[in-house]
Amino acid sequence: MKLHEYTISQLHELIRKREVSVPELARYMLNRIEKLDSKFECYITVTEKQAMEQAESVQKMIDEGSLNSPLAGIPMGIKDNICTKGILTTCASRMLSNFVPPYDATVVKRLYSNGAILLGKLNMDEFAMGSSTESSYFKKTKNPWNTERVPGGSSGGSAAAVAAGEAIYTLGSDTGGSIRQPASFCGCVGLKPTYGLVSRFGLVAYASSFDQIGPLTKTVTDCALVLNAIAGHDPMDLTSSRRERPDYTKALVNDVKGMKIGVPREFIADSVQREVRDAVLNAVKVFSNLGAECEEISIPIMDYVVPTYYIIALAEASSNLARYDGVKFGYRAANPKDMLDFCMRSRSEGFGTEVKRRILLGTYALSSGYYDAYYKKALKARTIITREFNKAFEKYDIIIGPVSPTTAYKIGEKINNPVQMYMEDVFTAPVNIAGLPAISIPCGFDQQSLPIGLQIIGKRFDEPTIIRAAYTFEQNTDFHKAKPKIDE
Repeated sequence: MKLHEYTISQLHELIRKREVSVPELARYMLNRIEKLDSKFECYITVTEKQAMEQAESVQKMIDEGSLNSPLAGIPMGIKDNICTKGILTTCASRMLSNFVPPYDATVVKRLYSNGAILLGKLNMDEFAMGSSTESSYFKKTKNPWNTERVPGGSSGGSAAAVAAGEAIYTLGSDTGGSIRQPASFCGCVGLKPTYGLVSRFGLVAYASSFDQIGPLTKTVTDCALVLNAIAGHDPMDLTSSRRERPDYTKALVNDVKGMKIGVPREFIADSVQREVRDAVLNAVKVFSNLGAECEEISIPIMDYVVPTYYIIALAEASSNLARYDGVKFGYRAANPKDMLDFCMRSRSEGFGTEVKRRILLGTYALSSGYYDAYYKKALKARTIITREFNKAFEKYDIIIGPVSPTTAYKIGEKINNPVQMYMEDVFTAPVNIAGLPAISIPCGFDQQSLPIGLQIIGKRFDEPTIIRAAYTFEQNTDFHKAKPKIDE
């Protein structure tokens, strides 16, 4: 087996036994990125010099016995909307194409303190707005399973890097499904933690009441290891929970006997691609055969999820992105006639089409005369959707269903139809609306051999239960073992 095929826990053992050194591993991964990234275009910035310096430093600490984290020496990639001190953080936008943060995000600090090695910053949809990584200002990331297909979005670079073996694990951000959907399209594990479990300090805001940082990994075990490192209270984030963080690796138990699982009939409707529906129903059989109690349920408010999500998210986006005016932050237009021309051209030239569309829609929803009709009504709908999920969790331990209605579609297929693109979020957005945790794990393939993801949704702060269910499914199936065929 080649080094890029190992999981975090397997590499930790190799490093511990001195079968590979941290600098050797870092150099191997950097060479692989150099060789393959022109094909998949996962990275915006590769931090070669820093990675090798970190590798030498971490190896020294391991040799001295002062560092024994399972993440020590393991190469990772970070989505390019998470701040990294002294390293370009562009949000895949012309607006921030020269932004170098003077500080690290809390999650980055925590990974560094565990000895993680940063390989670089990963491509994404501009300001995390999109479901295909096609709205990036810099490049269009390709799906390693089929380079004519999108990798999903907005954390498409993060998912594709894991699938292509250009990183052992990555971090993404999930506002309406931006970790789970690309994880599903690229056949890896993606976790959206409970809102408030992982600090958002240093994450460039899109929609502040939805955004959450989470890991993308090869296995559920790796996911628990990364979550252990990044979860926990942060005084720099006022929305950060003060709950004590459990050891998530203790939830890696191969047993779902007696677990009560709800399967919403709205999640397996005829509108879902047949192969996706069949894969989810097969997953239900797997859980039933392992002793779980699976029942079909109804969550009748699903028709309101996408409109509610997009009204609130775009309203918050229009507010958050108002700061990029070329004066305080962001791209500056050249040779302006006056101040008005300067601001208008800076925003017009700095933002891409999808970002402008969302700012306009969000500003409209917040404008005088329409606030009550749209934004205020959407907030009420959010309360009802949250209540419906909480009601379901009074009876069930987890809810399962597809991550996306389809498998990875062709590049360019939906980019000119924003409503069709927004509907990609129909099964993932309710999780963000209600602030719940959810994980995507591989559960099958379609006729084109494209991966299908199973979504497992849990109660707030009940990550251990969804990790246990995901781990049990993984241990009793082989879908996670399949790898894309890559010509090297």
